[in-house]
This record gives sequence, C-alpha cells and structure tokens, in this order.
Amino acid sequence: MKKILVIFGTRPEAIKLSPVILHLRQYACFHVCTCATAQHRDLLDQVLSVFQIKPDHDLNLMQPGQSLAQSASGILAALEPVLQQERPDMVLVQGDTTTTLCGALCAFYSRIPVGHVEAGLRTGDFAQPFPEEMNRVVATRLSTLHFAATEWAADNLRREGVDASRIHVTGNTGIDSVLHVKAALESGGMRSGYRPWPAAEKLIVVTAHRRESFGDGFERICTALACLAARPDVHLVLPVHPNPNVREPIKRLLGGCARVTLVGPLEYVPFVDLMRHAYILITDSGGIQEEGPSLGKPVLVMRDKTERPEAVAAGTVKLVGTDPALIVQEATLLLDNEGEYRRRSHVHNPYGDGQASSRIAEIISGFFQNKA
Repeated sequence: MKKILVIFGTRPEAIKLSPVILHLRQYACFHVCTCATAQHRDLLDQVLSVFQIKPDHDLNLMQPGQSLAQSASGILAALEPVLQQERPDMVLVQGDTTTTLCGALCAFYSRIPVGHVEAGLRTGDFAQPFPEEMNRVVATRLSTLHFAATEWAADNLRREGVDASRIHVTGNTGIDSVLHVKAALESGGMRSGYRPWPAAEKLIVVTAHRRESFGDGFERICTALACLAARPDVHLVLPVHPNPNVREPIKRLLGGCARVTLVGPLEYVPFVDLMRHAYILITDSGGIQEEGPSLGKPVLVMRDKTERPEAVAAGTVKLVGTDPALIVQEATLLLDNEGEYRRRSHVHNPYGDGQASSRIAEIISGFFQNKA
C-alpha cells in the first residue's frame, strides 16, 4: 500500500484537493493522509466540512499580521516532523500558495516525489500575482508529476523543459467541486438559504483580495463599485476578505451604499449558490475565473494579467484591472446590452468536464505501478 500525503492550507486548495482526496480513497492500494497548515483557518474549515474531510494533521499556523517570510518559515518547520512521522510515498500539493511552495520544498528535502495539481499556470511576471507566480514556478522545479488543467498550461511546462512524460492534462479539479455543488443545489440535495438581495434587481457578486491591489488599487476598486451601486437596477453583494488591507477601504467606501451588501466570508456552498444567481461576477480571484464560465456567468477580472487566459480567449472573461472607468464601462455594457450579455454568458468551460480528480487518481496509480 502506498501512502499519499495531501498538504493544503487555504480555501482554494481545499476546494481543488478535496475531490482528489475522495477519489484517491477509493483505491485499495492507497493510504491517504491529510495535513492542513491552516494558512487560512476559518475559510479552510468551511470547505473541509462540505466534503467531510478531517485533517490527520492540523498545524493551525495562521497568525494575524504575519509576514510572508514568517508564514513560510513556520510552515516549513512544522511540516518536517509530519513527513518524518508519516514517511509518505508521495506528497500532493495544489496551485501556488505559500503552503504549496513549502509542501513541495519540504518533500524535496526528504527526497519524496511531489505531485502538483493545477501545474503550469503562468503570467510571466513575478509581480503579478505576487507571490503566487514565484511559488508556482518553484513548485514546478520540485515536482515529479505535473497535473495541468489545460493544454495551454501543459505547453508552458514543456517550454520550460519539463519532461513531457511527467505532464498530464487532466482538467481543473475546481470544476469537479463547483459542478458537484451546483447539481446538489439544483436537485435540493444541498441547501444554502442565502439570498440577501432584492429579487427584481440584477445581482453583481464581487470578490477582491489580491495583495498587489492593497492601497491605491482597493481605493480605485471601491470607487468603481460605488458608481455601479448608484444604478437603480442593480444590487452588489461583496463577501469581505478578513485581511485588514481589504476590509478597511471596503467598509469605509462602500459601507454606506444602499445597494451594496457587505457580508463576511461565505461558506463554499452558499457562495456557489450566490454565484449561480449572479448576473455578473467581478473578481480578482483565480478560481472564480474558472468557476464563472462553468456556471455561464460573464466575469470581469480586476487584474492586469492572468494565468488563466483560456476563458479570456473564449470571451466569457475580460480583464479590467483596477481602472474605475474601465470597470464601470465593461459592467455597464453587460448590464445594458442584452446581446453582448447573451454572447458572453454562453456556457463555455475550457477548464474540463468535472472528471479531473478521477484522472489524477488514475495517473498516480499508474505511476506507482510503473515503478514496481
């Protein structure tokens, strides 16, 4: 029996690794254990409860106000004894967080093969997004198996000299999760009970948290959102990220707007429900760039560069940066031009068919069979 240690620390990692964990556990040849760094505590726990996953190791490392260096050093130091105790045959990480970087590096130091879920995302600019672009590039150099969501991501890896036999195009595991929850909500198998907006108004769902927008960027974002909220036919719902660099400008500049509802971070199921009722999604999140097209929603991305260009090419996602005029212009086009809205809300999912997790489990099984 081969032991797989799955390491995660944030809500997006849990969303994208939970279906992989569930599929791996269906194989009699695998013993799957999990380690949560709790880089994001509450946001992480909400997702794990949906998939009924209880970490075997909970490092509980989140500290308010810690720097990137403090976070990374703490995660590295705490992971080492976990790897020494478990002695896994493979470590599985996802994406581009500090936990991803540290999990891959700690496994490399212990000479343990690393599987990297959602490998190959690139902007080509270490400053956008920061520090995620660096994290994902370094994780690539440390990994043995690379699970790319799309051919574009796989091509990035090939251009960087990664052995093509180690690259596998699987689709995006986040789509597995969102389609599962969407189907359960539609069938009544799950209930969220969350509807804080007037039903007659067009709902705009907004999320914003990117580090590179701290300061002036968030001031500009809030200016644009306040302008949109002045329209009589819309209502904005904004789950506010707990980081004070995000919370302070949003509450100061949008807290008094009648057509803006500010809420705390939502659990995963209510948030998927909120997105599927949205008219437009405005975000700087990576995951929502994937989930929006899967739900048939136009997405405006408040970033200048994206490592997920497939939906931009398809026309369902558009980059608007943090320019208030451009954000308002593009949102207004979608609100006022029904033809443009229909064109861009047409369901086009370049990120897979909801079967990525089963493919990853099968590939890992084949990897160990070939080594036997």
